[in-house]
Amino acid sequence: MSAGGPRIPVLLVHGIRTSASMWRHQLEWLAAAGHPVLAIDLPGHGSRLDEPFTLEGALAAIDAGVDRLGGPVLLIGLSLGGYYSIAYAARNPDRVLGLVAAGSSFEPGGPGLAAYRRLAGLIHRLPDRGLRLHTFMVRRMLPSDAVQDVLAGGVALDVMDAGLAATGRLSPLADLRAFPGRVWLVNGAYDHFRLHQRRFLTAARHGTLVTVPGAGHLVSLHRPHRFDTVLRRIIAGIEADLAPDSPDPVNHPGR
Repeated sequence: MSAGGPRIPVLLVHGIRTSASMWRHQLEWLAAAGHPVLAIDLPGHGSRLDEPFTLEGALAAIDAGVDRLGGPVLLIGLSLGGYYSIAYAARNPDRVLGLVAAGSSFEPGGPGLAAYRRLAGLIHRLPDRGLRLHTFMVRRMLPSDAVQDVLAGGVALDVMDAGLAATGRLSPLADLRAFPGRVWLVNGAYDHFRLHQRRFLTAARHGTLVTVPGAGHLVSLHRPHRFDTVLRRIIAGIEADLAPDSPDPVNHPGR
């Protein structure tokens, strides 16, 4: 594939409490570059707010997105979306050209997850179920355009406990070991969810660690143009590997 030929499909998976709308910036430039691109809503989020969040439902949502794009895809997930993208890739390697897991290099279990669930439970007991606090933090942390993108799809106020409980059932290190393709771990320099990034990098068979300077946890929103640069390099590499005259690439075992 080249700049003048078909472009690889890209599937985007959002973080917890957000929705597909958080990817507005990436959707626009990827579409303008000629990529078939789709951002999905996971159960309990965005257009699916009334649905319960489950592990199986989240993986099914990703699978349906791959189907809509005609798969296989470059799979990109942020935070919650990153963990489920890792899990999906391990289970469906022939449907994933490459995997970008952003803001999801922390093992989701043990005391850390338990404390996070307790805090989320306390916030959910507030009269507005945490809406004001969530909105305040979003406005404080992100540029104005990103704030609008995050809030445009609504706030999933009731998904935290189910989402965190389901995520605690995942085994991202084992899933990374199982996935035979290329993996990019993209983390903001100030992201607290990169604590175990070296473990994640070691687990990936063909892994690359990318740190975005000046960015926090929501790296694609906090530093969108730097994140775009990372994605362009990843896409160019995958398309070069998929060119007819290139050697068989490690990131497309189903080729």
